[in-house]
Amino acid sequence: MRPDDSSAADGTPAPPPTPGAPGPRGPAWSRWVGRFLARVVWNTEVVGAEHVPTTGPVLLAANHTGIMDGPIILGVAPRPVHILIKESFFQGVLGVILRAAGQIPVDQDSPRSALTIAVAVLRRGGGVGIFPEGNRGRGDLAGVRAGVAWLALTSGAPVVPVAVLGTRRTGEKVGVIPGLRRRLVVEFGPPVVISRGPGTTGKAALAQGNEQVRQALRAVVASAVGRSGIPLPVDDPNRERPA
Repeated sequence: MRPDDSSAADGTPAPPPTPGAPGPRGPAWSRWVGRFLARVVWNTEVVGAEHVPTTGPVLLAANHTGIMDGPIILGVAPRPVHILIKESFFQGVLGVILRAAGQIPVDQDSPRSALTIAVAVLRRGGGVGIFPEGNRGRGDLAGVRAGVAWLALTSGAPVVPVAVLGTRRTGEKVGVIPGLRRRLVVEFGPPVVISRGPGTTGKAALAQGNEQVRQALRAVVASAVGRSGIPLPVDDPNRERPA
């Protein structure tokens, strides 16, 4: 997810918060659903939760391999989080549930509205979850979009890198639901503070911040893989789908 080119390049502030944006705390029931999935349906190991600030704005930036990454993060994060989710999921009954849970729909071709809502949540001291890769795939951080860096620069929120492993294995489709009691791992890394230095243009600060996020995410993913023995999938069905 990335801001439109004008806002990203010149570093101008986000527009006023969108009326009706979720408050800093999401509905408690949504976190209990996530916990049930993480702890009962699957066997989720959590490492480094102490790295997540307990108060104030925070961005949780995670790698993305499977459709259940968001619910798992929601369930194991030590504080409420509003996660940016593809707008296409906000249809029918699922859409009603996602909106009621305080999640944020994002149009990847025009993410301005979603980023504005996310900034409003952060400015109220809340937590926002985002997948900088934009799509489910290998989760190897080969490409990271600038939305998370823009949010960090605009709001001043620290970025906590998050590794999620096991939600999709090599050969499985990106929409697969993991089997019952599959072992999953979520590892939170040390927060990264992104700032714009004196004399640095908005565009340069965004590029530097984006690279900071990518390197921090790669480090925590490598740590999680090495410690847990759970590898990232080596295939990316989105990229390898026949034209």
